Amino acid sequence: MSDPSQAGAVTASKGTIHLVHLYPREMSIYGDLGNTRALASRLRWHGYTPVVHDHHPGAPWPHEAHLLVGGGGQDSGQLRVQDDLATHADRLRALAADGLPMLMICGMYQLLGRAFITAEGHRLPGLGILDVTTTGNATRMIGPVVLQTPVGEIVGYENHSGSTVLGEGQEPFGQVRHGQGNNGSDGTEGARTGNVIGSYLHGPILPANPALADHLLEIAVVRATGAWDPEDVDDTIAHQAHDRQVRSLLSA
Repeated sequence: MSDPSQAGAVTASKGTIHLVHLYPREMSIYGDLGNTRALASRLRWHGYTPVVHDHHPGAPWPHEAHLLVGGGGQDSGQLRVQDDLATHADRLRALAADGLPMLMICGMYQLLGRAFITAEGHRLPGLGILDVTTTGNATRMIGPVVLQTPVGEIVGYENHSGSTVLGEGQEPFGQVRHGQGNNGSDGTEGARTGNVIGSYLHGPILPANPALADHLLEIAVVRATGAWDPEDVDDTIAHQAHDRQVRSLLSA
């Protein structure tokens, strides 16, 4: 079993994995940077070499990308990344169709949908990778969340004013067991198409849910190296925190 504190003990890299963090200044203001750090750390613990590319508006696209992450921001942040997102729209749609794993939280989740209509009525077109439409509201949905998903129970914290509706046939990321989810009424949270996951769960979500982090990494690593050869990472504390939160919220 490998000890995360002894990450340097793995001397021979099993491969280099390129992570692209979209708009960290504008769209990761609710702690979502922790997702990128969790992925990079877990790659090292599993014996791989992470290379993190922070992609900013107007910057050239990284020469390689095996996994994309994006976070939440204010409506003004979404406006600031609109032009750059449009510049790379065809590339992002092609990567999604090709099976590249992506985890997009809150604002970036909304922008990967069909449209985001702000509370003031300003319509921001989305990329249409996820068949969802979001409308801003005056009332925020805030609080802890428990989901049932194909990768198990997921815990996190939602904080969003956008109310999202899934298109017909759009798979949600998970079913809400505690919390409000996409819109507080239909019992769904997030959306998933292929290997693209959109969600409102901050927290950030990946340190609290190691199984989801490794699920994304397995897809990325197989794409990059042809095989997933994980180490036996000790997630005891993370699992204990996760399970206690699930029990506490579901028994409330």
